[in-house]
Amino acid sequence: MRCLIALAALLLPLAVQAGAQRYEPLSASVQAALSRTVSDRAPQRSSFTDSAEAIGWLSEMSQRLEKRIPDRDTRLDFLRAVHYEATRAGLDPQLILGLIQVESGFKKYAVSTAGARGFMQVMPFWVKLVGGSEDNLFHLRTNLRYGCTILRHYLDIERGDLYRALGRYNGSLGQPQYPNMVRAAWQNHWSYSKRNLAMR
Repeated sequence: MRCLIALAALLLPLAVQAGAQRYEPLSASVQAALSRTVSDRAPQRSSFTDSAEAIGWLSEMSQRLEKRIPDRDTRLDFLRAVHYEATRAGLDPQLILGLIQVESGFKKYAVSTAGARGFMQVMPFWVKLVGGSEDNLFHLRTNLRYGCTILRHYLDIERGDLYRALGRYNGSLGQPQYPNMVRAAWQNHWSYSKRNLAMR
C-alpha cells in the first residue's frame, strides 16, 4: 500500500502538466478581438528597446537554453520569437520561457494526452474558435502567438491574477501545482535583470 501511495505522489506532478485549456464559450466581441490578435501577421520586427538590450538578453537566454535547443540559429530564432510574441501580448518573456519549460520541455512537436500541441501546448479548439483553419499549431510563431494571446486573455479575465490565469491556461484552475511549477521555472531558471548583467 505504501508503494502505491509513493508512486501516486511521484506521478502527481506529471498529471498536472497534462492538463489542457478548457473550452469556455466566448462572447462575440471577445471572440472577434482574439481573432484579430491571432490573425495579425505583421512582419516580425525587433521587440527590444535597443541593440544592447537585445544582445544582453539573447546572449543570456541562449546560454541557458543551449542544452535544450543545441542548434544556435534555431535557438536564437526561438528566443527572438518568444520575446516578440510575449512583449506584443504584454507578457514577461521570461514567464513565457518558464511556461514553455513546464508545458513542453521546449519540444516543438510535443502533443499532450489531451491533444494540446507545440511549445505552449495550445488546444486545437482555439484554431477553430478564433483562428483560421489553416493555422498550424506546430509552427513556431503561430504557437507562440496563440499561447501568449490565450494567457493574456486569461490574465484579463482574472484581472491580473497570474496564479488563476495560469490555472485556466492549464485547465487546472484552483489547483496550486501548475501555477507553482511555472512560477518556479520562471524565477529559478529564466529570471533576468539588465542591472545584474551590467555588474558582471
